[in-house]
Amino acid sequence: MESKIYSQTGKEVGTKQLPESVFGVAWNPDMVHEVVVSMQSNARANTANTKDRSEVSGGGKKPWRQKGTGRARHGSKRSPIWVGGGVAHGPTNERNYKKKINKKVKSKALASVLSKKYADSELILLDALNLNEPKTKEIKSMISSLAQVTDLKDLVSKRSNTALVVLAKRDEVVEKSFRNLSNFMVMAVKDINPLDLLTFKYVILVEPETGCEVLVSRTSINKKPQQVIATN
Repeated sequence: MESKIYSQTGKEVGTKQLPESVFGVAWNPDMVHEVVVSMQSNARANTANTKDRSEVSGGGKKPWRQKGTGRARHGSKRSPIWVGGGVAHGPTNERNYKKKINKKVKSKALASVLSKKYADSELILLDALNLNEPKTKEIKSMISSLAQVTDLKDLVSKRSNTALVVLAKRDEVVEKSFRNLSNFMVMAVKDINPLDLLTFKYVILVEPETGCEVLVSRTSINKKPQQVIATN
């Protein structure tokens, strides 16, 4: 598994042998869907909360007598049909949306999505991204160069969720340079997850040598050694 490496100016500077444990995994849509839905559920704030008739104040006295007034009978002003009364069937913050994600399943899903990006030619390797100061103009020039040399015109024309820029480590100058481009997002390789990868069409991996090492460690599954029971 070999992929071309491009420079910041859009020139091909070499190739990189990609690890099969990260970019050669079979696509598993059911597992990826399970992980993505779990991550979205875990991100829910669950702040919507209404008060039912047992939680609102008032209602200690019957509004009017049961019979003889010509009006409908009522027992409490806390009824949902009264202004200021409780809400019927409204949302509460008692519901728990948390879902457990096994580390092994999440690691496999990450490798599966990365492999899908590579198979669909949506992975771009960039040797380095060096900026002396935050400059959106230089970033736009780099994107245009990559779009021409890789024949991926969507890098320039796509208006939303264009690419996820994955850095070997956090770089404040690069992050500020991309800040004005709403269709790009910058993350460190240690922080990427299947949900963010699927949100954006392309993945630009900066410093692939270091990035691949981190991805191999994140997707590898360490098996615990079996305990040997001594027998007499």
